Amino acid sequence: MIELQYFDRSDFQQLISWIDSPQFLLQWSGSVFNYPLTEEQLEKYIENANKEESDTLVYKVIDQETGDVIGHISLGKIDRKNNSARIGKVLVGNQDVRGKGIGQQMIKAILKIAFDQLHLHRVSLGVFDFNTSAMACYEKAGFIKEGLHRDSSKNGDEYWSLWEMSMLEDEWLEVRT
Repeated sequence: MIELQYFDRSDFQQLISWIDSPQFLLQWSGSVFNYPLTEEQLEKYIENANKEESDTLVYKVIDQETGDVIGHISLGKIDRKNNSARIGKVLVGNQDVRGKGIGQQMIKAILKIAFDQLHLHRVSLGVFDFNTSAMACYEKAGFIKEGLHRDSSKNGDEYWSLWEMSMLEDEWLEVRT
């Protein structure tokens, strides 16, 4: 089992160590950060996060059994007028726990915050089309593919396409456990 706790300065080096290439950084965060990831970039990232009326909540993922930080996830673009938000920066950083359902637990935990605590109506996310394991995780959690943004991000000489996915509150009520 996992637990989400607010991401803070003490977690910077752990996250930086997981982001080991420009491609991985792009896959994890889109164009939000520049490689190499630095503490200065992370300072700006959390500067206005994790406050009562913040439009961004940033979490580290804790393995409850070991107490280790094993991942990262955020809920951003929180729009209280339209009751919507966007999941981003999903990362199971500890390679030893990948493929063990941690991603599914992370998504369910962030959806509980979005729908049960913030009472949102819609939660969206984007995932690159080649990241089939992430897409399977999101679909298993109840996300619906809405459309493909073809060649939306440039990586070197190639372009990556991005699936837009979402879940609505009534769909959450059907799948939450």
